[in-house]
Amino acid sequence: MGKEQETSMELKNMVALVSRTGRHMQRYNILGHRQVVGCIPYRYKGNRGTGDEEEIEVLVITSQRKEKGMLFPKGGWEIDETIKDAALRETVEEAGVVGDVEHKLGKWNFKSKSSDSSYEGHMFPLLVKEQLEFWPEKDVRQRLWVSVREARKVCQYWWMKEALELLVSRLTSQANEAKTDMKSNL
Repeated sequence: MGKEQETSMELKNMVALVSRTGRHMQRYNILGHRQVVGCIPYRYKGNRGTGDEEEIEVLVITSQRKEKGMLFPKGGWEIDETIKDAALRETVEEAGVVGDVEHKLGKWNFKSKSSDSSYEGHMFPLLVKEQLEFWPEKDVRQRLWVSVREARKVCQYWWMKEALELLVSRLTSQANEAKTDMKSNL
């Protein structure tokens, strides 16, 4: 069993626990900006290799603050975990899905809308393998599978929308490269 599979199993086994809270373990960059990590959980509706963004669905969740819109799961990266472990933990806690954390989409610097705090955000794609029935924030968040087009409309953060565009570009170009390779091998 690989490291990511072990981490996934550990997270599934602890999913009945409550979400981590507090900031005493929080990471900050050299500028003093809080580091947050998140995932864009995705799956394919049907034929995975089409290269068409219409085949991709993403999972959005409600904000804990009422009427603040939808977003992708994200939260603090803590000093006792790797960046990928933190991204997976936040996704399990907030969205109740488990899967494969893939290569990082990028890093964004942004300011909080509600305070003057600055953040460094890292986003990863997460190919969903399992949707859990119970998860730590089930009672405070709703989750919804939507099309990429709908996610562009409902996601409240500009930097998450940029991450979504990078994910769609990556997935559609990979599919198109695979089609080209198949044709050249004929």
